[in-house]
Amino acid sequence: MTHPLLDLAPLSAARFASIEDRVARLLGTARDVVIMQGEALLPLEGAIRGTAGPGTTALNVITGPYGQTFGNWLRDCGATVIDLAVPFHTAVTAAQIREAFAEHPSIDFVSLVHAEAATGNTNPVAEIGEVVREHGALFYLDAVASIGAEPVLPDAWGVDLCVIGAQKAMGGPAGVSAVSVSERAWARMAANPGAPRRSYLSLLDWKERWVDGGRKALLHAPAQLEMLALEACVERIEGEGLDTVTARHASAAAATRAGAVALGGGLAPYVEAASDAAPVATTLRVPEGADASAVVAKALAVDPALPLAAGGGALAQSMIRVNHYGPDATRDAVHACLAGLGAALAGSGFPVDPEGARRAAELAWG
Repeated sequence: MTHPLLDLAPLSAARFASIEDRVARLLGTARDVVIMQGEALLPLEGAIRGTAGPGTTALNVITGPYGQTFGNWLRDCGATVIDLAVPFHTAVTAAQIREAFAEHPSIDFVSLVHAEAATGNTNPVAEIGEVVREHGALFYLDAVASIGAEPVLPDAWGVDLCVIGAQKAMGGPAGVSAVSVSERAWARMAANPGAPRRSYLSLLDWKERWVDGGRKALLHAPAQLEMLALEACVERIEGEGLDTVTARHASAAAATRAGAVALGGGLAPYVEAASDAAPVATTLRVPEGADASAVVAKALAVDPALPLAAGGGALAQSMIRVNHYGPDATRDAVHACLAGLGAALAGSGFPVDPEGARRAAELAWG
């Protein structure tokens, strides 16, 4: 008996290449795009290990937990790392990047997360890219959460390594990711004696055996389900229109933020300035005396499908995250989350205004 998810014909090199081309169009890039057969940590780590080494001086921007991870990888590669950490309730500025270059002129690598879904902030990549270009440094960007939720334009912004994943705003699987690579980044890898070779982390293997070979023969058997799911994600975005998809995420973020404020009960946006808030997810501070994990648990006990989560680590008791991305970037999902949070807070004795929240969210969406 055949099964559509099990009895799949092998994915051809031509089909694989065509999916890469569609991802490149999604990014508006003319650079090489390599699809990696794993969760986005694969190209994120591979890109750092391929381009950084003992001679690298890296400016590592920390606006959330992933920035901390990148710093660890860079140090492990032998790079000199200058951490620029900003409070997680805000975003880094181009002026702060410029100041870092002035203080450390040897910086030749900049690592940045575009949108931090974990903390709900987003960074002004276009403005930062201008500063990085002025100083000739290599620009590495984690756009895993932002792709599909807001514009991601690696060529226009001067991003040399732009990593994306399908599992957030693209609404796809976690097991496939991609990276766009500039000629400068390829050259840096080729000159790096520590760049992974004959390794699952190696981007150079993909260049030499796939890109330079005219994309005729794959390095290994591709993950068919994940590749077909990625193709379906891109097809769905193309059908709806990328501008429409990003506008829907922006509306969901604005509606969630406005609705949470109107809900009351001491709930407040975690990211203080709306301009710093990411369209992919909205983070909220719980009122004094409330436990974020308990509030989320109460809401999920009523409706387990709500895209709600408590903050990670030290933020588990104080932060709630509304993950309005992909299929949850809708009016219904936003209203359901606000209703669920309102009921959970009310059940703990906090005064809330669910109808006011609904009206505010609807007005903000429009």
